Amino acid sequence: MSDKKTIVTDNPWASLRRYTDARIGLGRAGVSLPSQQQLAFQLAHAQARDAVHIPLDVAALSAQLLDAGLQPIRLHSRADNRETYLQRPDYGRRLEADSAARLKQYAAEHSAADACIVIADGLSSTAIQRHAARMSALIAEGLAGEGLTLAPVAIVEQGRVAVGDEVAELLGCRLLILLVGERPGLSSPDSLGIYFTYAPRVGLTDAARNCISNLRPAGMALEEGAERLLWLIREAQRRGLSGVTLKDESGSADALEGEGRRNFLLD
Repeated sequence: MSDKKTIVTDNPWASLRRYTDARIGLGRAGVSLPSQQQLAFQLAHAQARDAVHIPLDVAALSAQLLDAGLQPIRLHSRADNRETYLQRPDYGRRLEADSAARLKQYAAEHSAADACIVIADGLSSTAIQRHAARMSALIAEGLAGEGLTLAPVAIVEQGRVAVGDEVAELLGCRLLILLVGERPGLSSPDSLGIYFTYAPRVGLTDAARNCISNLRPAGMALEEGAERLLWLIREAQRRGLSGVTLKDESGSADALEGEGRRNFLLD
């Protein structure tokens, strides 16, 4: 068997890979990628595809939420299946009739809560399956500390970001926290996103929302995401708005001066 070192030519930039998940400095075998790197790429591509297409295990997620002391309610968008969801984004932004009717009935029988958490599978069921229950528990704990009440956690299958506006409007909540599986990359099949909206209603655009992205073990920690969200919630209530007019300044000083946050090129 040939020695790997006699076949693969190392790339001088390979040392920079410890700073990034980007595929840099992979080396070469002749004029091609080394087999190990090619196989790793194929695995990452398969994981990204799985994140999009594997159905969300709603029963398991509901059990996790119950274990965390949260009451789940299962809903569905107007997209009947994954194929429709991917081809008709507008269907994923609205609830199907039965789900909307259930929320109306709940709202008629209960007092409106201050906030609601909506979980949408989005484009990564992997992210939701791994992180949504823990993230919901952290958010619920933070809301309780602020003296805010919470509606049942809505799990929306085949849901996109805007579907949360309809859920919150039907429940009469003034604060919407939507957790969604983000479009997977080749190094991030499990990335969770949070979208926060003050005074949600059907028809709002993304300009009315604040986004906290890349929540996962290799990205932003869930605890940091919860802290940033609570800062946004406090400011939104004080100023009566969210979106592009509400900038996340919760960690602005740390971002400039905090330990471990400097650009490694400046060290």
